[in-house]
Amino acid sequence: MPRFLSTVLVIALLGGTAAAFAVTQGLKNEPSPITAPRIAKVFSPTCDCDTRVATIQFRLRKPDRVRLQIVDGSGDVVRTLVPGRRLRQGTVTYTWNGRDDQGRFVTQGVFKPRVHLADQHRTIDLPNEMQVDTTAPKISIVSLAPRTISPNGDGRNDRARIAYRTNEPAHAILYVDGRRVIFTRRQLQRSVLDWNGKIDGRAVLPGDYRLWLAAEDRAGNVSNGKVVHLLVRYVELSRSSIQAKAGTRFGVRVFADRRVRWRLGARNGRAAPGLVILRAPAKPGRYRLVVTVPGHADEATLIVSPR
Repeated sequence: MPRFLSTVLVIALLGGTAAAFAVTQGLKNEPSPITAPRIAKVFSPTCDCDTRVATIQFRLRKPDRVRLQIVDGSGDVVRTLVPGRRLRQGTVTYTWNGRDDQGRFVTQGVFKPRVHLADQHRTIDLPNEMQVDTTAPKISIVSLAPRTISPNGDGRNDRARIAYRTNEPAHAILYVDGRRVIFTRRQLQRSVLDWNGKIDGRAVLPGDYRLWLAAEDRAGNVSNGKVVHLLVRYVELSRSSIQAKAGTRFGVRVFADRRVRWRLGARNGRAAPGLVILRAPAKPGRYRLVVTVPGHADEATLIVSPR
C-alpha cells in the first residue's frame, strides 16, 4: 500500500510538472500582448530642454485594464504612472518626468517600464532601459587660431578654428556675444569647429567678440562653457592721430590681411600691410589719411606742422 501511494504521488507530480510545462510553453508560443515598444533611452528631468521627460510608447494587441509603473535597477517600483485604466487596442503613449510617487526627482540610474495587464493576468517588464542623467558634461578648449580674423571672403584668415574636447559624447555649441551660431550635428569627445565670422549669414562688424563654447550631452544637460575673445578686423590703422613735419616722411602701421589702398590729400596709392611709409604734404595743416580694403575702411588725422 505505501508503495502504491508513492507511485500515485510520483505520477501526480509528473502530471503537474507536465501541465506547468505545457502552460509555460503555451505562454512562450503566444504572441506578446505588447508590441512595438518605443522608449526614450536617456533624459534629464532637471534640464530646461526637450529631453526633460521620457516618452513611453507601445501597442496593445487587445483591450485590457492596464497598470503602468516605473521600476529601478533592483526591480522596485518608484512611480506608478497609470494605476489601472481600461485602454483600447492600439498605441499607448505616456511620459515620465523623472519623479517618484512622492514628487521627488529620482537619482541617476537605469529604469524600466513595467506593464500589468489585469484581464490577462500578466506583468511584463519591458526590456527597454531608460537612463536618467542629470550631470552636465565638461568641455575644454584645446586651441583657438587665429585670434584675429577678417571674414571678407578672400581666403585669408576668414575663419577661426576651435579645437575642443569633452568628457563624454556631446554636441558642441558656440555662442557669439550671446547668440548661438553653431550646434554640431555629431556628438564627439574630441573635435574642431570653425566660426566664419558670420551671424545669420552676414559678416560681423569689426570689434572684439566674446565666444562662449559649451557642450550638450544626449540627455540635454548643458555645460557651463568656456569663454574666449576673438578680434574681427578688416583694415585698421595703429593710430588715429599722426604728427609729422611738412614734406617729411612718416610711418604708420596698417593691420590687414591683404594689400590696402591709401589716400592722403590729393595723393593715393597701394601698400602692403605692415609699416607703411608716406610723405607728409608740403603745406602745414590737418589731413585725412584713409586706408581701405574692399568694403571696409579706417582713417586717421595727419597733423602737419612747419619744418
